[in-house]
Amino acid sequence: MDLLFAPEVEAARKAGRPIVALESTILAHGLPWPDNLAVGRALEDAVRDGGAVPATIAVVDGKPHVGLPPAVLEQLARGGARFAKAGATDLALHLVRGTSAATTVSATAVLAARAGIRVFATGGIGGVHRGDGGDVSHDLVALSRLPIAVISAGAKAILDLPRTVELLETLGVLVIGYRTDELPAFYHRASGVPLDHRSDDIPELAAICRARWNELNAGGVLVCNPIPEDAALDATAIDIAIATALAEATAAKITGKQLTPHLLARLAQVTGGASIRANRALALHNAEVGAQLAVALAS
Repeated sequence: MDLLFAPEVEAARKAGRPIVALESTILAHGLPWPDNLAVGRALEDAVRDGGAVPATIAVVDGKPHVGLPPAVLEQLARGGARFAKAGATDLALHLVRGTSAATTVSATAVLAARAGIRVFATGGIGGVHRGDGGDVSHDLVALSRLPIAVISAGAKAILDLPRTVELLETLGVLVIGYRTDELPAFYHRASGVPLDHRSDDIPELAAICRARWNELNAGGVLVCNPIPEDAALDATAIDIAIATALAEATAAKITGKQLTPHLLARLAQVTGGASIRANRALALHNAEVGAQLAVALAS
């Protein structure tokens, strides 16, 4: 599989400069226009401001792109219907059929690892869905296999967080709270789910990642980075909104890949846009920490 690198990313690879992968699903399916484009650009700027090079990943006309030109980034944000939502298991179909897809956490992680990128900043990972222990995101399986550090605000708040942490442990994913002792709950900082490991120091995180990959030949590291305190939403209010949106989705028989975009859109309506602002804040914070970790790993 030939990867197409944006000039900025290709130059960084040749120079050994730090690179941070970014997913494209948040643009095509996670946020409404024009908030999605603004967030996509802001994420790339946050990575650059941190001393690293951003690599937003997507499949365009059957070609996996690592880093997107500004025009393609806008096309992705405007044309969500043209871009399917692709997990890692869907990539082969798009490559063969010449179709376009925004990449989820699992697909982004696969392509980033293939490109030799070791840090990936996102909003929240997928996990075990509430009420159905058999509905599990492939994100967890991909993380268990790939030598990549994923910076996220925990798992998406619409999920069963305790069971997600249990499955991450079962799959052998190293989960580390960055300056926190418990799993962040996406829109708010605490979930009540304790984590076994914590690190308050970026150089130590980088050393742990190197040891895991270079000495143990092991898979992914999930770095759980809580939403900034001033951007967090009220826990009770957002939990009620999530429960309402889930009940509506169940009644409408919305499942599978359509569930998360539906729930995010409904939460934006119910919260009067507050969930979008929180999503932006946590994603930017993750990009900032991702840049710091990439710089530490490169040095």
